[in-house]
Amino acid sequence: MPVSFHKESISFRLANSRALKTWVRAVIESKSKKLGDVAYVFCSDEYLLQMNQEHLKHDYYTDIITFDYSEGDIVSGDLFISIDRVKENAIKEAVDFDIELRRVMIHGILHLLGLKDKKKEDQEAMRLAENQSLTLFDSIIVPRGT
Repeated sequence: MPVSFHKESISFRLANSRALKTWVRAVIESKSKKLGDVAYVFCSDEYLLQMNQEHLKHDYYTDIITFDYSEGDIVSGDLFISIDRVKENAIKEAVDFDIELRRVMIHGILHLLGLKDKKKEDQEAMRLAENQSLTLFDSIIVPRGT
């Protein structure tokens, strides 16, 4: 299964999973790439902190860690997302949880597509790509002309 959803150390139910899979594929194909295997793992802050410490040697909370297994034009990877962090970010940014979750989900995909976010100009390009991708989701979930 090219896009799969899993959970680790939390109770969580993902809404619109079929639309999300279609969306992820559409974003990847919009960049002239092909969807390989992409696994989303939704987890707790503590679980992701432990992964951050073990794999990246970072001792701080984060909303997503992306492991890139892409080869050539085939986009593949494991994306670990802290639901705790997404909830907190949604409150802080005053946006709906589902919108913030989609932003984080596509942020990981954009990393797999080669976008960076360490420098200010890279962050601006990432935010623009996130917003464009969120608009694409809206066109998938609510088709035009309905």
